[in-house]
Amino acid sequence: MDRRQMLKVAGAAVAGVSAFGLQAIANDAQGAGNSPRKKALIIGAHPDDPETGCGGTMILLRRAGYEVVSVYMTKGEGGIVGKSHDEAAAIRTQEAKRACEVLQVRPVFMTQIDGVSEINKARYVEMRELIAKESPDIVFTHWPIDSHPDHRVCSLLVYDAWRRLDYNFELYYFEVMSGTQTQLFQPTDYVDISDVAEQKRRACYCHESQNMAPLYEDWHIPMEKFRGLELRCPAAEAFIHLRRDKNYIF
Repeated sequence: MDRRQMLKVAGAAVAGVSAFGLQAIANDAQGAGNSPRKKALIIGAHPDDPETGCGGTMILLRRAGYEVVSVYMTKGEGGIVGKSHDEAAAIRTQEAKRACEVLQVRPVFMTQIDGVSEINKARYVEMRELIAKESPDIVFTHWPIDSHPDHRVCSLLVYDAWRRLDYNFELYYFEVMSGTQTQLFQPTDYVDISDVAEQKRRACYCHESQNMAPLYEDWHIPMEKFRGLELRCPAAEAFIHLRRDKNYIF
């Protein structure tokens, strides 16, 4: 084994859903027989957040036999200059549906409003009930230290649901536009998305109203390449796995 291979194995060893971990999941799924199908929820604040933060991993999990659901906390109501909330929501909902078709995943839309999302008792209940109804094995969402208030709201609502549902799913945080939005992100897990990066890009480009092409080129591709350098592969996505530990989570 040369130095490059040793480094890649070392990187994979610390990653719960690494490139090798996903291969193991795929092998298990192929031999699972009548075992129940597993489910992953990717919960983002806006249309395009699940795709940009987690699109490659979504594809790989689906290929591994998971049912993958892309959840949008808002419909992007405040995201198109010159459009009313209703007009923007209609446009961005269709863009999200097209992106989900590219990824071959199921979209779900929640009821918060882009730009004025809330944390209160009713919103805690809404998120908890949605997750309980879907009954996922894995949930991915925003890292809570983020410059966008909607991202912070989404993250904290999911975290509360994880606790109140007795930690009955694995919780991972993804990053979006690290440095300008996601802050202080130190990954615990990486996924090699080299083989599916182009499909992820096509899904993200469905969000035409967000001027996605230059945004993706300037921010998301460099982030994928940087995480790929850390994993020793052409392109990767990175995550923080929040584990329940009886010593400090009560």
